[in-house]
Amino acid sequence: MTITQTVEIPADRMITLKVPPQISTGRVILSFTPEAGVCPLCAKYRDPETGELNFNAETIAAFEEGDAMIRGEIAAKKYNSLDEMLVDLDADD
Repeated sequence: MTITQTVEIPADRMITLKVPPQISTGRVILSFTPEAGVCPLCAKYRDPETGELNFNAETIAAFEEGDAMIRGEIAAKKYNSLDEMLVDLDADD
């Protein structure tokens, strides 16, 4: 039997679960999956009190540069395959 339930992870990161009687006692597997649209890699940069993202200036500049590339404001290399990109990266050495 599988039961899916959405829970909010509090700032202290402690969760108490009340297990429904339909689940037998013994060992179980718990899986934590971030909510859709939530960046799991960004979680470590999120302020636990405010929920605001706290990136350093270099990271923010990289995000802005990527957005400018997407908008076509900065020329960006484009590749048709991973192999083509890797060849180009090796050539830069």
